[in-house]
Amino acid sequence: MQAVIMAGGMGIRLRPLTDRIPKPMVKIIDKPVLEYTVQHLKNCGVTDISMTLCYRPSVIIRHFGDGSKLGVKIKYFVEKTPMGTAGGVAAAVKGNDGPFLVVSGDAFTDIDYSELVNFHENHGGAVTVAVKEVKNPSSFGVVETDNNGKITRFEEKPSAPSSFTVNTGVYVMDKAALDLVPENVRYDFAKDLFPRLIGNMYAMKTDCYWSDIGTLSSYYLTNNDVALDGKRFGFCI
Repeated sequence: MQAVIMAGGMGIRLRPLTDRIPKPMVKIIDKPVLEYTVQHLKNCGVTDISMTLCYRPSVIIRHFGDGSKLGVKIKYFVEKTPMGTAGGVAAAVKGNDGPFLVVSGDAFTDIDYSELVNFHENHGGAVTVAVKEVKNPSSFGVVETDNNGKITRFEEKPSAPSSFTVNTGVYVMDKAALDLVPENVRYDFAKDLFPRLIGNMYAMKTDCYWSDIGTLSSYYLTNNDVALDGKRFGFCI
């Protein structure tokens, strides 16, 4: 299974932390959140990794190189102009067969990627989305499903959420889904691609730890959570 990490984020809401580094390179305790993602993928048996980059790509390339120091193989796709989440991923895997594991590089999670892949294989949809219940879903993409887990609706950052279940930005998708993405056009998963696939997508609910570290408050809270439960995330504190 090939994984694609979306790592092009600027992290505007995390400034000044991201003035000189991309959002995925902010540190949780002592190493970048993106390094946790790579290591966790390896722990789940995924070692073939591509990264989509845009903002300050050299910072990430310099840190990870070809991935050999972490026991993985990393390839990079650098966007000269932002292509959107789906546009960047589709370009990065062009010519390769799926399915693909797609991961947000600027979120911190201990989700079991192997479980998500198995779920995808057993349900037969074009895309499987890892979803999680949160207390305040208004800042995220809300997902509605039927009783069988098939996704019936997406709603991005609603002011009056109809559900507490949100999109974590972790997907398994078949090549046929990415073939729908037009070339050389900015194209997003939640806004553009997923609405076209309603009825052919499933959601896997997870109780994993997940934080999008999108704001300074959530970033510092995540650092605190990891410090309090270090062994869970590979620390001995």
